[in-house]
Order: sequence, then structure tokens, then C-alpha cells
Amino acid sequence: MWHMRWAMHHKRGLRMFVLNILSSAPHNGVEIMDEIESATRGWWRPSPGSIYPVLEQLSQEGLVHKLNDGRYELTKKAREEVDVPFGPWARRPQSLEEIVQEIGSYVSYLEDLSRSSPAKLAPHRKVLRDYGERLSKISSP
Repeated sequence: MWHMRWAMHHKRGLRMFVLNILSSAPHNGVEIMDEIESATRGWWRPSPGSIYPVLEQLSQEGLVHKLNDGRYELTKKAREEVDVPFGPWARRPQSLEEIVQEIGSYVSYLEDLSRSSPAKLAPHRKVLRDYGERLSKISSP
């Protein structure tokens, strides 16, 4: 996780983190710091000395607007002009190769889970077996 923490210290990473958080609802600076800390599972909590200058810069650029209650929200300009999609629902379409690779990652996770915590997997075995059968039919010539 150290690499994620390091990457988030870059101004661009923090900026995009803030824009992403504000895309869901208005937040104040403390709430944004809390969200980032939660999203990084406690690995990183930006300081007020980093959050508020970013909010001020975004405000000067016309991408966020400070509400009377002290929370910030995205402006129409931000929603129209910022070229990075917000949230997991806006990810670019994946190629077939990426999807197959992601399935492989989930299979590896489930294999590890079956060794370390089989009880967690037990209630899902039938559904997993059904998925396996469906995948087997797809991969058959």
C-alpha cells in the first residue's frame, strides 16, 4: 500500500481524489479528509495544509463552488470540462483481454479464500459452481 500513499501525495492525485469525492455530494474540507482516509483504509489522511489550497485552486479555476454552509460542490463547468470520469461507474470500457485477466484475479482470490477461510466461501459454493459451468460452456469449442 505504500505506493498508493506515495502517489496520493502528488498534487494531481489529491486534486482528482477531491473532484471524485465532490462528484457524489457536497463536502467540507474535514469530510473530504475523512473520505480520503477511509478510501485509503487509514494509510493516508491529507493535512489541512494540502486540502484547503487544492479547494482554493479548484475554486479559482471555477471547478468547485463553496456553499454558504462551508461545503464545496462541483460546478457545471467541472462536470462538463473535467476529462477524467468520476466514480467506478464511469470507467472506460474494458477490452476482452482485461475482462479475462480480471476474472483470473477473482479466481485467485477465491482460491486463497478457500484455503484461509473456507467458511466464508461455503454459502456461495453453489453459485460459484454454476458460474464455473457457464464459463466451461463458453470456453468449449
